[in-house]
Amino acid sequence: MTKPIELRKLTVHELDEKARVIRRQLFVFRTQHAGGQLAKTAQVKQARRELARVLTLVGEKKREEAQKS
Repeated sequence: MTKPIELRKLTVHELDEKARVIRRQLFVFRTQHAGGQLAKTAQVKQARRELARVLTLVGEKKREEAQKS
């Protein structure tokens, strides 16, 4: 789990890439969970929250860029 302070230092492009990686990770977790292979089911919840944090910061940064233009 990445801390919000560390996420704020990333650029929009880096945050988009991180969101893509987390989405892929969520897919794997859901597949494993459906097959009964996921040992730590809390990982799904943590990944969803991490994705929400990243997407929130992407939105904030894009709004800041739009206001500056």
